[in-house]
Amino acid sequence: MAQVNMRDLLKAGAHFGHQTRYWNPKMSKYIFGARNKIHIINLEQTVPAMNEALNFVQSLAENKNKILFVGTKRSAAKIIKEEAQRAGQPYVNHRWLGGMLTNYKT
Repeated sequence: MAQVNMRDLLKAGAHFGHQTRYWNPKMSKYIFGARNKIHIINLEQTVPAMNEALNFVQSLAENKNKILFVGTKRSAAKIIKEEAQRAGQPYVNHRWLGGMLTNYKT
């Protein structure tokens, strides 16, 4: 299984957070600092957490479980659709409506 490393996350810009004025104080333990009014995410915590999540998703896929791909931003819609279809999994790449999971009839 592919693993995430700090170099790849830095190259992808994953360390850039939101503007400092739009933050939730509960996230303070994950914030390394701020630069130019943008929070910098602590990648030393992100890397192991991301790899743990990847391992979990891999175990779901190996056991033939369903994995719902969700990406409701326009910039993500195409890749969400393509990758979900490639994996044979369901996806939502448009507006998420409240109750889509909890009110779904089986």
